[in-house]
Amino acid sequence: MVDKIIKKAIEYDAGDARRVHHLLKVHSFAKTIGTLENLGQKELQILEIAAILHDIGIHECERKYSSTGGNFQEIEGPPIAKELLEEFNLPEDVLERVLFLIGHHHTYSGIDGADYQILVEADFLVNIYEDSMDEKQVKSIKERIFKTSSGKYFLEKLYLDAKN
Repeated sequence: MVDKIIKKAIEYDAGDARRVHHLLKVHSFAKTIGTLENLGQKELQILEIAAILHDIGIHECERKYSSTGGNFQEIEGPPIAKELLEEFNLPEDVLERVLFLIGHHHTYSGIDGADYQILVEADFLVNIYEDSMDEKQVKSIKERIFKTSSGKYFLEKLYLDAKN
């Protein structure tokens, strides 16, 4: 099912290779961290689906607000994701959690579960690179945001080890 959701997201973002590459990278980090952190099968499935669709509202944000701001993504993403996921007949609790994660992936207070924490970390692992953040920003993000041992490991190996 996850592969079919990836295909659906790519269809939705057709012509926007940057967004497609972003969702694939975030999904890959999220799945890897989730597996290394021993998430259960259901929680891992929720995490993977949310990672694939976390930025699905960006085009609508650009159209409506001329912005890709995280606050706008959190508003516009869940309704689009819900529509895209209709054909997959997800259990209601799974769908609700996926939509919650999409609707909060730029909110860093009140993180209420491993799936949420890992989604935020995976998105940062990709955004740090895509936004060319400097070492000071990376260290601040590490201190403020990262909690999982696997997420911290990847952050250090990708962005900090070579600078020590």
